[in-house]
Amino acid sequence: MKDKDMYTPQEIKGQKQPVPGKESSMEPEPIYDNPDYKGADRLKGKTAIITGGDSGIGRAVAVAYAKEGCNVVIVYNIAEDDANTTRQAVESYQSKVLLLKGDIGDSNFCNQVIEKTIQTFQRLDILVNNAAEQHQQKRLEDITDEQLQRTFQTNIFAMFYLTRAALPHLKENSIIINTSSITAYKGNETLLDYSATKGAITAFTRSLSTNLAERKIRVNQVAPGPIWTPLIVSTLDKNTVGTFGKDTPLKRAGQPVEVAEAYVFLASDASTYITGQTIHINGGTIVNG
Repeated sequence: MKDKDMYTPQEIKGQKQPVPGKESSMEPEPIYDNPDYKGADRLKGKTAIITGGDSGIGRAVAVAYAKEGCNVVIVYNIAEDDANTTRQAVESYQSKVLLLKGDIGDSNFCNQVIEKTIQTFQRLDILVNNAAEQHQQKRLEDITDEQLQRTFQTNIFAMFYLTRAALPHLKENSIIINTSSITAYKGNETLLDYSATKGAITAFTRSLSTNLAERKIRVNQVAPGPIWTPLIVSTLDKNTVGTFGKDTPLKRAGQPVEVAEAYVFLASDASTYITGQTIHINGGTIVNG
């Protein structure tokens, strides 16, 4: 990606959208594809499920997988327009795509995702547990029971539900990739419950990788820092959005396209001796683990 294509922090203005946010309404719009980068059939003939694949990091991963010859199942909950834009982007690279709308916090829906994937593509090779929600609160006392349950239901329970349903269909050399966060390692003072779920995801990734090692199924995670996605403008206050990413060593927010290649690497045969590990994509912040 050329430097001139990267948005500097000064170009991101304070803005606010209703949940879940719309990618096409963001100023500037996130960069999810680099047309100059050509795929190399690294995932040719495979099928991947990507939760939260309608926008943000999920969209960038879906497009990157399509460029590598992968069939893509996009799981989303609300954003119809964003999901259809992602579908069009995937199809533009001659890959097949299946859109599935529903709440991954519901185990029955997760079972349906796997069933429809197998019915459509007759195989499942890659599971990307990426969808998440967050709710900014300045005080612990302001986190309601409903918010706490909802955040954990979407961010970590759903990973158990979907992975559990997928495992009977995952064969040797299949891949599971989870999206954690920098907040799992350094915390966030106004995202207490979100940060806690990301810590749980990290423990889940490490434990599951050990559990599945004998079955030759690899489990890894990516821990993004401040990435410019609809989640940001729909859940953070305008002041936080206006300074988003400026506290990193690179002094800017990252773009979804800058994260996607890590998911390609972890899903490809280039990473066959890697399991239980984390790739940190956070603009240069040093964290342990």
